[in-house]
Amino acid sequence: MDIKVLKYFLTVAREESISKAAEALYMTQPPLSRQLKTLEDELGKQLFVRGSRKITLTEEGMLLKKRAEEMIELMDITKAEISASSENISGDVYIGGGETEGMRIIARASEILLKEYPNIKIHLFSGHTEDIAERLDRGLLDFGIFIEPANMSKYDYIHLNTTDVWGLLMRRDNSLAAKKVIKAEDMLTVPIICSEQFKGEMLGFSGGEYNKLNIVATYNLLYNASLLVEENVGCALCIDGIINCGADSPLCFRPIEPRLEVGLNIGWKKYQTFSKAAELFLNKLRECV
Repeated sequence: MDIKVLKYFLTVAREESISKAAEALYMTQPPLSRQLKTLEDELGKQLFVRGSRKITLTEEGMLLKKRAEEMIELMDITKAEISASSENISGDVYIGGGETEGMRIIARASEILLKEYPNIKIHLFSGHTEDIAERLDRGLLDFGIFIEPANMSKYDYIHLNTTDVWGLLMRRDNSLAAKKVIKAEDMLTVPIICSEQFKGEMLGFSGGEYNKLNIVATYNLLYNASLLVEENVGCALCIDGIINCGADSPLCFRPIEPRLEVGLNIGWKKYQTFSKAAELFLNKLRECV
């Protein structure tokens, strides 16, 4: 598959029209249609359903769209890394992770790096463990932050000297807000909005008690979940320090008892060949740790 043809395909998928895509690409419709037909013949699959008003993607077309976007993103990253000047160091560092207070270590390392090398750019991607691992494995990230427990056997990594504390984010008028700590049995009395980073066994529930939780929603970005908490949908099982719970906030955080702390690791693929920018970031991170 030719990269140029994949870009044609993505333009048609975005515009949902051959004529609009041709206009965006500064070409006429017949050669664009021929390129798409050649692509379908090469794959042996129909990629588009051509309706009277717009073009839609088939299931195979949706899969190709996802993969084509990843391929082009990876190609752009590779071109930037190769063309970076060794004298005036520039480049991009791609870091993924869940929401965690441990990101402050990444921020400190980034601040030191950018003062010395202002032409480097840091790119952050937020997601749960599976998202981070997939993008790291595909080469779309240089580094991934993993909240324990996480299987790090595929990666080289540094253990970050910080921990995250789990608890419940709730409205101040919630009955549980009067407690200093939240016990397992307390969580059975309220609707729970659960982080996708959280694993049931982390609570130490015995038997099937974790399954007794009334989980009414899940999330991977706590700010969005905090809006559900504000609207009284439930209490969010989350990490401390992400949402402002100061005196002016309608929300408060209460830690779980027994205290539930988890460690953090930042990992990268084994035998990874880093860009100069990523190598410099890792050096600064080691200094901070």
